[in-house]
Amino acid sequence: MLFITIKQGKEKAILAGDPLIYASAVEKVDGKPNEKMKPGATAVVQSSSKQFIARAAYNSHSQIRARVWTYNEAEPVDHALIKGRVQAALKRTEAAAARARPDQLVRRVDSDQDRLSGLIVESFGKGADGYLICQFQSGAVEAWKVAIVQALMAGTGIKNVYERCDDLLRKGEGLPLIAGALAGDEPPDDITISEGGVKFSLDLKTGHRNRFR
Repeated sequence: MLFITIKQGKEKAILAGDPLIYASAVEKVDGKPNEKMKPGATAVVQSSSKQFIARAAYNSHSQIRARVWTYNEAEPVDHALIKGRVQAALKRTEAAAARARPDQLVRRVDSDQDRLSGLIVESFGKGADGYLICQFQSGAVEAWKVAIVQALMAGTGIKNVYERCDDLLRKGEGLPLIAGALAGDEPPDDITISEGGVKFSLDLKTGHRNRFR
């Protein structure tokens, strides 16, 4: 277990609900060296007087040193927590997904809004013909990738899951630059989507789009 001690006075933003803890707020980190080097390792965040503040995902490679999972000292960071967060996000976006047209992308998980900091998930289509496009933009969610993908598939019924890579964000988190199918088939290179009555050609793998003229 890692222990992150916050500089005196810097805990105010965290206690006010800011889930991002920057390097400038950290006084020291105690724990095993191998745990300190693992992006997304779970840590206890404490004040300079050793009072519990939160449990968070630590990343020594990022300027965002930690991302808060929970402010509840009794709540462990485990598969149940991750599964519950994914389920809650899917429930929040269920209505939007249900009314979406076949040519629409739907944001199903939206990072800090869904308390899954760094995770972006969009869906295109439904069921066997649908795709989930995931971006793991932090060590926090990278560490729980398998559990997240399993929960997404179970919650949506979509079996094709693709990981898109944002090189800049993943480099900043010290994560490998990888992209590809995490489950099922890769999406097609080119699809047509509609947003606000405007049609675009979109590459689901990269996010690159061109407006039809």
